[in-house]
Amino acid sequence: MAIPDYKAEKEKCILFLKSYRSEEEPRNSKYMFMLQHISNRRRQTLDISLTDLEEFCVKEEKFRDFVSDVQSNARRYISLFAEAADDVMPESTFAASEEDSFDVLMRQREQAEALNTHQQGDTAQLLPDILRRRFRVYFKPGVKCEMRSIRTIRAADVGHLVTFKGICTRVGDVKPLIEVACFACDGCGFEIYQEVLGETFNPIGKCPSGFCTNRVVPNGQLFLETRASKFIKYQEVRVQELSEDVPIGHIPRSLTVQVKGDLTRSLGQGRPLMLYVYCRSCDDCSCKYSVDVKYGGNLLDRFTGPGDIVNITGIFLPKPFTGFKAMQAGLVANTYIEAMAVTQCKTRYSDFSVSPDVLSKLQQLRHEPDIYGSLAQSIAPEIFGHTDIKKALLLLLCGGVKRSLTDGIKIRGDIHICLMGDPGVAKSQLLKHIVTVAPRGVYTTGRGSSGVGLTASVQRDTVTGEMILEGGALVLADNGICCIDEFDKMDESDRTAIHEVMEQQTVSIAKAGITTTLNARTAVLAAANPAYGRYNVYATPQENINLPAALLSRFDLMWLILDTASSEADIALAHHVLHVHREGKPPGLAYSPIILEELRAYIAHARTFDPNVPIELSNYIASAYAEMRQVEIDAGEKAMGYTTARTLLSILRLSEALARLRWADQVGFE
Repeated sequence: MAIPDYKAEKEKCILFLKSYRSEEEPRNSKYMFMLQHISNRRRQTLDISLTDLEEFCVKEEKFRDFVSDVQSNARRYISLFAEAADDVMPESTFAASEEDSFDVLMRQREQAEALNTHQQGDTAQLLPDILRRRFRVYFKPGVKCEMRSIRTIRAADVGHLVTFKGICTRVGDVKPLIEVACFACDGCGFEIYQEVLGETFNPIGKCPSGFCTNRVVPNGQLFLETRASKFIKYQEVRVQELSEDVPIGHIPRSLTVQVKGDLTRSLGQGRPLMLYVYCRSCDDCSCKYSVDVKYGGNLLDRFTGPGDIVNITGIFLPKPFTGFKAMQAGLVANTYIEAMAVTQCKTRYSDFSVSPDVLSKLQQLRHEPDIYGSLAQSIAPEIFGHTDIKKALLLLLCGGVKRSLTDGIKIRGDIHICLMGDPGVAKSQLLKHIVTVAPRGVYTTGRGSSGVGLTASVQRDTVTGEMILEGGALVLADNGICCIDEFDKMDESDRTAIHEVMEQQTVSIAKAGITTTLNARTAVLAAANPAYGRYNVYATPQENINLPAALLSRFDLMWLILDTASSEADIALAHHVLHVHREGKPPGLAYSPIILEELRAYIAHARTFDPNVPIELSNYIASAYAEMRQVEIDAGEKAMGYTTARTLLSILRLSEALARLRWADQVGFE
């Protein structure tokens, strides 16, 4: 294998930056225009698209292997593109209104460097190129980049640019990371600059200046000048393998992702965003706020958090152990990903953008006579029957309207449903299907989940050693649905952790000196078996359900699914199951099920409505609630449920969900 000529590779980078022109703007050089904005301090990143690189290499004969070289040695080519950008950086065409601290320090350093070069000829005080730069280079994935799973990233990919999909399990805080350390000598005032390439470094011990070197007395002591050093934003993220990518019998693998520069907080909680825009239609770069910015979705919600599924493009690099860990690890090194691009997958209904064609088709569906039944039957059509249960699950997906009162009290809009029934009635299959339908869903089992696993646990940060919180299943399902199977198998101490989440939709933590409240705005879908395994018709409903009243009152709907013998129903069920096993799809139905994408789009558009209850229906709802309370009193021990004021709120939430399905702004009466 021939040793690469990096000087020639740098010339290729310069040629690409100066010559590439996109098909959309063939008259202007795309990357020279980008560098002009960097020079004018309008931009802080140089994004090299691999698609542009592939398009350029097709036209140039000597660039045949350039793209593969970049992908296989990405870390080195980042520095080559940065040096090439320094060489072709245009002059600024926009005068800054005032100097910042970086300008003042750079001017003083350049003056000291010029004085040192002319008088002493000492080269130890020269400024490193990375200290002069106001930008970072990122490689953006191309259209043909292979989407990989975490499990397929192996040792042969070290140094390569990889693209993979995973779920965020932990997002660290943004901290400053030193990139260039500046040391000052107290004996001669000499400044020494040291580049820091990793998370740790050995500071320079002796002053290398000619004045201190020629002295008879000991050299002066070096002190770290934090103000003169260069720091960048740093964030560490833990990404885990998707559940569908985990082979049978294995545990999910995870990777540490290091996010630096402007990519930080692209994997954090939502925050306000200040947007700077500049004119692309004229040469005067002092013209501001004249560009049309296109962004799909709410700017406040474009940042993801734990539980979100993301596509990450980065460089797979080794990370040797240091200190005492190196003595135990030996030659073994840890690995991490240095992020180049982060893209959030759609995890909320608000992220869905409905095209005009799909919207017109949904309008036609809305005017069908039984749209409620058609949408419900489209949920898990492979499962026979359970029409009413599927209608309830459809209301769960739509949800009610969340109310925020003026005094700060919040009334939840999420609907909680409990499916309790005999074994073999497809409860778990319904839960699994709801997780696939919902944009953000978490599935867990009651026996395999503890109270800490559902709410939050305290972990020690691997970088700083601080105690941090790691969200559980309910926190990861924020703004989504949490499906808990085998709900009756949970310990009572673990089940009490769900009480606060189901009503206040928060998780309060007071552990290891950490006192905080986490958001858990999730809808709970639980499945459980009766107390005796099967429903005992000779026992009371309370004895069969065997759940505390405080927990039962938090569920908006409680379904009892009984497996009763009926020859006609059993024959129809057997034929349905046999057809599904033979053909791999449900038999021909009297209706045409709506495909999953259209069902998501319909629900996403329905959730944009905020219906309210008109005054005309107030007396009717109040009398119906009072009648339910009276019926329960008359039934005594044979009462099927536990009616409280929460039941009234459940009626309102279900009514609002029905109104959302009709795309209406008011709750109607039928």
